[in-house]
Amino acid sequence: MMRHLTKKFAFLLFFTLLSYSQQVVAQDIIKPGELWPDNNGNHVQAHGGGIIKVGKLYYWFGEYRAKDNDPTKRYVGCYSSPDLTNWTFRNKVINTGDPADFGNNFVMERPKVFYNKKTKKFVMYLHMDSGNYQAARVGVAVCDKVDGDYKYLTSFRPLGEQSRDIGQFIDDDGSAYLIFEDRPHGFHIAKLSDDYLSIEKEVCLIKASLEGGAVVHYNGLYYAIGSALTGWGANPNKYATATSLSGPWSEFKDIAPPETNTYNSQSTMMLKVVGTKTTTVIFMADQWRPNAQWDSRYLWMPLQIGDGKLVLPKPQPWKINVKTGEWAYVNETK
Repeated sequence: MMRHLTKKFAFLLFFTLLSYSQQVVAQDIIKPGELWPDNNGNHVQAHGGGIIKVGKLYYWFGEYRAKDNDPTKRYVGCYSSPDLTNWTFRNKVINTGDPADFGNNFVMERPKVFYNKKTKKFVMYLHMDSGNYQAARVGVAVCDKVDGDYKYLTSFRPLGEQSRDIGQFIDDDGSAYLIFEDRPHGFHIAKLSDDYLSIEKEVCLIKASLEGGAVVHYNGLYYAIGSALTGWGANPNKYATATSLSGPWSEFKDIAPPETNTYNSQSTMMLKVVGTKTTTVIFMADQWRPNAQWDSRYLWMPLQIGDGKLVLPKPQPWKINVKTGEWAYVNETK
């Protein structure tokens, strides 16, 4: 009997350890459009997100849209990764009811975090709005710790204009910019103040009806991406180029075959990975599922970029070495 129990216990222990190892096993492949498990085996909840690097870790912030969320609250999730592939859940850095009297269906979207070296504060910008999207403001929250509990400070209309979708851009010289969509006028690029808590000045207004704004600086050119104003529905994202953030900007062109609607995705950021051997620019986008927001997926792909051209390849599994900057497709059938 004792031997039988010992054998039974050994089997139980084996399967328990096997299950645990499967849950936390490291991955080396990014699979666009598939479930992306964190260290706990849960789908990453960082929609409409942005990434900053602090030390050796990347931090991914985004809308935490889990199925069991309290419907009266809004959440921002924070995850960390050393390799942009394996993500560890850190905290719901925003966990709040309506902080600005926008009503029960208030909107808190597209969180973007900047680190201010002068104040040593992490500053988060958010799209803040009423349920009918008429408030059209940005919210600001701060924290002393990258993955701590952010304190909501205020909301305002940047430059006195409407602001809905927002994006972030940090130039190679460290200057920080907010990108925001102003429906009556266009696509703004605005420099943040010294403490990052307000807008210092407008750098450029691109007179195009675009949201989901993203900007990257690559080999002497600025590239801007945006999507058309079709709500949750995907559309052909487009790009333009300029030698200066202030423009003039080129005519906008499709980043992918227009019939694919950007492979059913919407831009949120272009992440530049500068390695020892090469530089890779990653297109970060959301594949929204409005009726099952917790199941919305992510489309991350390396862009074919340079000499004024930008192309989003057809999504397929790939991997990246963040130290060298090199990436490669992965044939999983081998």
